[in-house]
Amino acid sequence: MKLSVIKLDGKAAGDVELSEAVFGITDIRGDILARYVNWQLAKRRAGTHKVQTRNENSRTGKKMYKQKGTGGARHGSRRAPQFVGGSRAFGPVVRDHGFSLPKKVRALALRHALSAKVVAGDLVIVDSLSLKDAKTAGLRETLGKLGWTRTLIIAGPEVDTNFGLAARNIPMVNVLPNAGLNVYDILRADKLVLTKAAIEAIEATYKDYTPSRREAEAASAAKPAAKTKKEAA
Repeated sequence: MKLSVIKLDGKAAGDVELSEAVFGITDIRGDILARYVNWQLAKRRAGTHKVQTRNENSRTGKKMYKQKGTGGARHGSRRAPQFVGGSRAFGPVVRDHGFSLPKKVRALALRHALSAKVVAGDLVIVDSLSLKDAKTAGLRETLGKLGWTRTLIIAGPEVDTNFGLAARNIPMVNVLPNAGLNVYDILRADKLVLTKAAIEAIEATYKDYTPSRREAEAASAAKPAAKTKKEAA
């Protein structure tokens, strides 16, 4: 699969060959993407919600009134949840919301997210991303001409210092190094911009992939049927 490469000024800079195993999936599986997004969002939850339980409440533990003769229910503490100022029953406690997701499923989800951008025509490849001066106004104008509004930019092993400084104050433009590539940010961006260095790193990590039976069947179905000898004649 070949895609055109452009420069930051919009001029053509040749073509690049993309791996079919990483960028060529046509049967995009929404269930895999949903599993990854749920896993990612669950892991980043702080889990610091907390309420006071009965043993943490500072109210007195003295019996409220005598056991018998009041005509009311029997109670032994003001800390009970039915009283004003009492503790909450079965409230949230500090915990980790994260859960495990197999490494192969995570890698598969990233391939499907990248391929989804290719299918939608929202993948842009640039030669490199570097600026002489860290000027936000100039970069905002450049990105506006290119039509990059809600955009995720993967700049390579490291983000150019001037480019990162210029882009950090532009709303809805997220610039990350290769290590920051993730499915959630890919899916919520209208455009995915990758440098040639980012392409090389992604393919080096994810190209060694054996498609599942479902993916193999979808790929074979997408290919045009071969002509028989009679039809060829």
